[in-house]
Amino acid sequence: MNKLLLILSFCIISCWANAQSFTDKALTQAVSQLNSSKTANDYDNLFTKFSGSKTSEKWSANYYAAVALYLKNELLLKTSPGQNLIETNALARKIATGIWTSQRDNAEINTLIGLLHFQKIQLNDTPNLQQDMDVISQSITKAEAGSPNNPRLAILKARLKEKTGDKAAADLLFQKASNELQGQNSGTATPTWGKQLLPSSK
Repeated sequence: MNKLLLILSFCIISCWANAQSFTDKALTQAVSQLNSSKTANDYDNLFTKFSGSKTSEKWSANYYAAVALYLKNELLLKTSPGQNLIETNALARKIATGIWTSQRDNAEINTLIGLLHFQKIQLNDTPNLQQDMDVISQSITKAEAGSPNNPRLAILKARLKEKTGDKAAADLLFQKASNELQGQNSGTATPTWGKQLLPSSK
């Protein structure tokens, strides 16, 4: 009887491990599709994959779910600026803030929160502009402490410079982001998205 239970236990653990590694592999494949996505539907499909992923790195799946929503909004801001994107931004911010509660020193999450609040300002969904600017400033400070050469952080800082009319500083930051993104390897665990946020000339 004990031998049978041992064999059953081994089979269950083995099946679980195989399923886990499959979902981790599927997550990695979905992450690689972020840079090749071209339509809002592509990002919706990725959001569904990330939010439904049964991975050992649930915070990572949630991070990429929020990224997919953010990038979808960025695409639609360029191609269909009349659409109401406030709810999508709010959902992405909710997901990112949920991750942040357990990953407060994670530079990628802090950067994403800053980008999402900047997007919120772009969408004219800020009853308190100073409060959102404070969140962005705090996000930059925390992200710089952990990853000063993060290309997505450089993009966030460039957009702030653009907003204040400092085009020269913005261009330098966009170029820095472009150089960093070109040097990133998509096969690593480090996020590599962001090229779609660069001005087309970069």
